[in-house]
Parts: sequence; C-alpha cells; structure tokens
Amino acid sequence: MTITVIRNARIVNEGTIAEGDVSIRNGRIDTVASSIASPAGAREIDAAGAYLMPGMIDDQVHFREPGFEHKGTIATESKAAVAGGVTSYMEMPNCNPQTITHEALRDKHSRASRASLANYAFYLGATNDNLDVVKSVDTSLACGVKVFMGASTGNMLVDDPATLEGIFAGTPLLIATHCEDTPTIQANEARARARYGDDIPVTEHPHIRSVESCFKSSSLAVDLAKRHGTRLHILHLTTAREMSLFEPGSSPKKRITAEVCAHHLFFNDTWYPTKGNAIKCNPAIKSAADQQALLSAVNDGRIDVIATDHAPHTAEEKARRYAQAPSGLPLVQHVLLSLLEHVHAGRLTIERVVEKTAHSPARLFQVAERGFIREGYWADLVLIDPNEVTEVDKTPIYAKCGWTPFAGFVFRSRVRATFVNGRLMYHDGVFESNEPAMALRFERH
Repeated sequence: MTITVIRNARIVNEGTIAEGDVSIRNGRIDTVASSIASPAGAREIDAAGAYLMPGMIDDQVHFREPGFEHKGTIATESKAAVAGGVTSYMEMPNCNPQTITHEALRDKHSRASRASLANYAFYLGATNDNLDVVKSVDTSLACGVKVFMGASTGNMLVDDPATLEGIFAGTPLLIATHCEDTPTIQANEARARARYGDDIPVTEHPHIRSVESCFKSSSLAVDLAKRHGTRLHILHLTTAREMSLFEPGSSPKKRITAEVCAHHLFFNDTWYPTKGNAIKCNPAIKSAADQQALLSAVNDGRIDVIATDHAPHTAEEKARRYAQAPSGLPLVQHVLLSLLEHVHAGRLTIERVVEKTAHSPARLFQVAERGFIREGYWADLVLIDPNEVTEVDKTPIYAKCGWTPFAGFVFRSRVRATFVNGRLMYHDGVFESNEPAMALRFERH
C-alpha cells in the first residue's frame, strides 16, 4: 500500500479554490479535507500554497508513432506531457499506417501500454473509403471518430458528400472535426503564388488558411450535425466569425461543442515576423481580434475545451521556406504555463482553466473516474506554483524535436509535480518514475 499526502494546497476543483490537503492511496484520491493526519510511512509533499489541480486531459495530440518516429514517439511526447501537467491524452490517426482500422487501434494501444507515461486514448480516423469501419467501430478502442474536413493530412481528407452524410448519420461515437475548406485554401494559395512565386512569406499563412475557409467548413459540420443529431466536437477553432455557430454556457445537453488550442489563445498574427514557421499551424493563428474573441468565448462557454494539437516536427523541417515547412507545434510541455499567463493577466480565472482542460473534456468524452479531484477518482494531479518562474530557455525540452514556440519566454508559473494514477511521476524537474500509465476508460450513455 502506497500513501501520499499533499499538504497546504490551494485545491482548484469544480469552480472553487479551497485550502487543504489531499491524500492518495493505491493510485486513487482517498481523502480531500482541510487537514489530514498522515498515516505511518506516508510520503508528504508540502504544496506551500501552490495550486493543486486535476491533470489536463488533452483531447488532441499527434505523437507521431507509428511511422514518423524521427519527429516524436509515444514515449518522448508523453514524457513532455507529464512535465507539463498533462496526465491523459487523446491521440490522432494521421500516422503511418493511418489509424483507420481496428487492427491499427489495437496496435496503438499495445504501443502505449509499454511506453506511455500519461494515460491514453486514440481516435479512429475516417476516410472516403472506410465508412463501414466507422459505423461499426469498437467503442472500447476509440475515444471518438476524427474527420479531416480540410487538406491538412493528404489522403485523410474526407470530401465526398455521401461519405460525410454517412459518417454523421451512422457513427456511434463523438465526431471530432478539423474544419477548413480545401477549395478556398487552394484558391488563396494560388493567388499568393501568383504574387510571390516560390517565396511566399509566412505572414500570408492566415490569409491562405483564411477566416472564410474555416467558417465555410465549420458551418457545414454544424449543419450536418444538426440534421443528423450527431454528437459533434469541432477542434482548434481560430476565428471570431465561427463563434456565432456555438451556444454559450455549459449545458450537459449540448450536442455540438467547441475546442480552442492554447497557442491560438497565446499568439496572434503580429508574431509571424519574429516567430516565423515556429508558429505555422493549421488552422492558422489569426488576428488579435480573433484571439480576443476566442478568449471571450472561453469565458462565456461557447468554447468548451482547451487543448494543444501538439504536433512536433524537426527543427530542420521547420527551417525550410514557408511553402515547404510543415505545419504543427510541440505544445504539451508548456500548455498549462501558457494558460496561467492569462490568469496572471486577469483574462481567465484559474477555475476556468481547470474547467476547460480537465472537467469539460472528462464530461464531453465521458471519461470514467478522471478529470476531477473527487474521493475515489484516480489521482491524476498537477501542482503548479503561480509565484515561481519558468525560464523556457534554461529548462530541458522533452519533446523529441527539441524546440518550442515559447523559446525566449519567461513564464510566471512553474509545474512543481505531476501525479499519474497516484504515482508521483515528475517532481521539481526530475522524473521519479517511468512506469507506463493506463488506457482511458469511458462510461458512455
């Protein structure tokens, strides 16, 4: 029997902050109270007033395995996640081979069971050709069905109208969509090439992957979901215009929900001249007005979840000219620290951050016994000190790619400790365990 007592914490949970202690016994939260007497042999950790929060459940990551292990692996990227306070993740299907069969889902589970330091789940990918698999998906193997309604991922683009109708009509799981309209993007890119030739500047990225391309695709997804009564979750929204598609508030009856990513809240298009391809992602980071609209939507409930879309590429790949450089950023290690910057600035509350990174993804995906600090739940916890800085350039980067878009920043908070399934995995900059984590379990109804 292993017992840990976290003392003197500011416990952030279910809309409140309470001073107190939390005890962990055999992987689960045993007691939450203002004061707990430590049993003999218990390990004690003095939080000294730091925030104790449920670990982040990141509903959108690309860990690159199998097929792109030169960019990242389940082992390396889950290590970076744990260092950032991400205790569970849901991983995307655009690897090689693509996760578009039950066999591929089982293979990912097998890989993660041996190597993942954070808890894991995987999406089944939809294509124009696997509608039968999508309709008959084993719901114990997949957290949802991913539909790429944009050209980010080559032949995983689903653009056949009949297939889209079939997916939205017949999928037994939540559908998560990447929404950008490919013909609009192609027309925008053709105009940019006509003007700049092969030397398109990165500042054109938000004009190529434009507001119009996003809204056209997102509105199509919403229309399909409304007609078929589908449970739809639209990923990485980037525009003020798209916010009109979603209802404010946090009603559990919502059938259409929305996600924003941390980098779209942190950066805007004024950063392209200095950050360049380091912030090139799809959908694109857009204007300051769009950024502000996204923050407002987090606060009014139109945005239900904050995630990362962690998608590493090598530094060499990112150093290419704009048109040849791939889109995607490594983000899991610094996601919560970047969100705490909004807390420091008064744009978000810490309670709101916990709601959008832990409670809401647990509810929307019906994750069993995680996402809250509740007695009997698995002890997936992160301890963040809001008064200690993190100098990004002076700390290790655990993602295999070895770089971060946050280079040069000094965050005003620090991740002190991360617990996964009650095990202290990361503490004061040191990994204390490399024990593999668990597959997420779902209680669907």
